[in-house]
Amino acid sequence: MSAMTAEERQREIVRAARRTGAVDVTALAAELGVAKETVRRDLRALEDHGLVRRTHGGAYPVESAGFETTLAFRATSHVPEKRRIASAAAELLGDAETVFIDEGFTPQLIAEALPKDRPLTVVTASLATAGALAEADHTSVLLLGGRVRPGTLATVDHWTTKMLAGFVIDLAYIGANGISREHGLTTPDPAVSEVKAQAIRASRRTVFAGVHTKFGAVSFCRFAEITALEAIVTSTLLPTSEAHRYSLQGPQVIRV
Repeated sequence: MSAMTAEERQREIVRAARRTGAVDVTALAAELGVAKETVRRDLRALEDHGLVRRTHGGAYPVESAGFETTLAFRATSHVPEKRRIASAAAELLGDAETVFIDEGFTPQLIAEALPKDRPLTVVTASLATAGALAEADHTSVLLLGGRVRPGTLATVDHWTTKMLAGFVIDLAYIGANGISREHGLTTPDPAVSEVKAQAIRASRRTVFAGVHTKFGAVSFCRFAEITALEAIVTSTLLPTSEAHRYSLQGPQVIRV
């Protein structure tokens, strides 16, 4: 094993991270037969190339043009944090009567946390969200048509964006694969990026909701600047100092 080149080792590390959702320095060192310091060096190099984000004692994969987690996987990671974020985001509804709910697991949780006792029209590209809300008494669901992406079960392409362009929406709840002060909100797939950008254009207010691991991550397609957001909802795992830096660009930052 120790005869592997740095490049081979790093490829192996990325594969392991993508397969399991995270890697641990100690386990990798044992598995690859190298010193922990070597693994740390590999992780630093991979982070510089935007392939992983380092954590205390390990790393997790960054979603990119070549790799994206599925909705099924997202439904198993950071779930308590996502639930807290979703209920705090739902509280920002105000007097909105029409709401766009983005694809993804956290937006789906927001949809489920919205009040059921008042008339609400929900526009979404997500089959999961449409299904979850279809039975609610006072909720009218508009599912955007288009090509269904297998991993996320959401519609994309020109049919989806054309339908969205015909609406004026009170509030959009948007997710992203990455959010950074420098590059704004990003996602790996250009087709998804188009839908998100169109939803923001069609909406009077936009709220981003996402777990702390999204911050500082940068994906392939940029669809919005931080200044386009009214609020950012995340957890207290995002440091106060970092939250403050985002708020300087305009949005209210809510940590729960």
